[in-house]
Amino acid sequence: MTFTQRLCAAALLACCGAAQAQWAWKDANGRPVYSDQPPPSSVPAARIFKAPRGQMVDAPANPQSGPTLAERNAAYEQRRAGAAERATKEAEEAKASAARSTNCENARNNQRALDSGSRIARFNDQGEREFLTDAQRAEESKRNAALVAEHCR
Repeated sequence: MTFTQRLCAAALLACCGAAQAQWAWKDANGRPVYSDQPPPSSVPAARIFKAPRGQMVDAPANPQSGPTLAERNAAYEQRRAGAAERATKEAEEAKASAARSTNCENARNNQRALDSGSRIARFNDQGEREFLTDAQRAEESKRNAALVAEHCR
């Protein structure tokens, strides 16, 4: 390569660098814009993320910086405590729901037995077996119907 060819190649390379997009910013919709022209004056300096060397508009000295490490840790602990509280509450609700379902099934089974018409016996305080009379069966059926209504919602 001769000296003239090298000089032409260097001049071409220098011109190519100037033709590249040297400004980059985010427009009002948040999309990046690349241009060889500076952004309009309506674009705040905080949204300009690339400028030619020495032409960047100075951003405010202390832009709204993010939360400190202590603030982030406190927020994390608060979220973690909230998640643990929600998990405990959900576990208690699941346990109560399972108990309600079991009680409902037991009450319905008792109601079916009372409505079947077959003889029903129970044990008294002395441990002796005694059969329910029709009046006792009706009273027991009414009490059990209230349990079904309470547990089987």
